Amino acid sequence: MSATTPVDSGSSAAESASQRVLADLQLLARPRHARWDALGLMAVRSVVLERLQAFGPVDQHCFGEGADAGVNLILRLPGRRHELPPLLVAAHYDGPLGSPGADDNATGVAALLELGRRWALTPPRRPVWLVAFDQEEWGMLGSRALARQLRDSAQPLHLMLSLEMLGYTAKQQNYPLKAMRAVYGSRGDFIALVANTGAAALLPGLSRGMGAHVTTKVLPVPFKGRLLPDVRLSDHSPFWDAGYNAVMVTDTSFLRNPNYHRSSDTIDSLDLPFLLAVIDGLEAAIGQMD
Repeated sequence: MSATTPVDSGSSAAESASQRVLADLQLLARPRHARWDALGLMAVRSVVLERLQAFGPVDQHCFGEGADAGVNLILRLPGRRHELPPLLVAAHYDGPLGSPGADDNATGVAALLELGRRWALTPPRRPVWLVAFDQEEWGMLGSRALARQLRDSAQPLHLMLSLEMLGYTAKQQNYPLKAMRAVYGSRGDFIALVANTGAAALLPGLSRGMGAHVTTKVLPVPFKGRLLPDVRLSDHSPFWDAGYNAVMVTDTSFLRNPNYHRSSDTIDSLDLPFLLAVIDGLEAAIGQMD
């Protein structure tokens, strides 16, 4: 693993977090597609359910029928201000066809589990719902089902954050528009926050909180991202469509990672110190969110 982001290796807390996250990645990074690796998906679902249940009661939100059926896992953690609308922090636990999906999206799920461990011990300011989505790789079926249900029940959310590929860095960074290189740079060494216009006001605070731990760059997009389809390819977009403010937290996926949806998306291709810095940044930025 490369080490582009410094981590205090002398800190026992940092070492423990690194060991936990790596252990989770080793359990999660395996073929797990709803249609072609159903047994793998069931095994990973069991791991995620067991991990989340260690922090509190987990709702199993079943959706769909037949081949489109799936299970979202929802853990609701109390905040210090229980009356505030919750934050929803999510990652999809299914994987792409023919790939162990280490970056996509074992990194997001491992981050979700590590944040759950930390927030179960030290509650954040707001209530936080941790959600592991199923069937993202088959049309974001799990997030679509939950976003519709929350909208139909008039459930308020302060913000939805989708953790989508968090562990890959590279010397070169591509963009959907060439002009973006002049703004964001040519190196793939940052984490991106992609938000709809409603969530744009929250980006400076998120960026500051995360930026103390990892280089963070922001991209607000109008019209629910429909003018830039590449930014809609994860579980945040059904929440945009349902009228919620949402942010995708990402290493930019295929715009950086050549292993995207390939058998080479393995743990040893990841930048683990970068992933750990992203997790620390998320804990800092989300934990004190107003």
